[in-house]
Amino acid sequence: QKTHLKSICLQYQLYLLLSSHFFCLLKNEMGLIIFFLCAYGPKTAAGHCKWAEVMKDLEQIKTSKDIDVSLYTANTDEDVKCQEPVIRCFFLEMNVILQECRIKNCSKTQDVWNIWKNGNASLENKLNSTIPAKCKECEEYEEKNFTEFIQSFVKVIQKECK
Repeated sequence: QKTHLKSICLQYQLYLLLSSHFFCLLKNEMGLIIFFLCAYGPKTAAGHCKWAEVMKDLEQIKTSKDIDVSLYTANTDEDVKCQEPVIRCFFLEMNVILQECRIKNCSKTQDVWNIWKNGNASLENKLNSTIPAKCKECEEYEEKNFTEFIQSFVKVIQKECK
């Protein structure tokens, strides 16, 4: 009981020490510059694509033989203004693949789950937002087999990462 109380007291003292130094840093110009560089620097790393993890997992599943579904496959040459709905369509169809994998217990279920999860996070949970009037709904695209779907998906992601 006493060691737990000492631990709490020590943590509180560390908190006070760190917070006082932090606020002292913010009082001068150099401290503010350091704070902003630390806070915003990692988010603006050059050459990083927010779809990098999705691309890795797409590479993992593209040769899967146990995924056999027909999927609405958006055109890779859609208008730039329709790019987000196109990407959303691919991720919505990934949900179909995920359900298929769960039913069939396919070997790539975890990779498919990762694609869907990372895509949803990258789209900032906009999978159900409205589509601009001139863009097609996902169901308006032609259904294609899994291999063609993945090839188109990779092209669209590569276009986004340029």
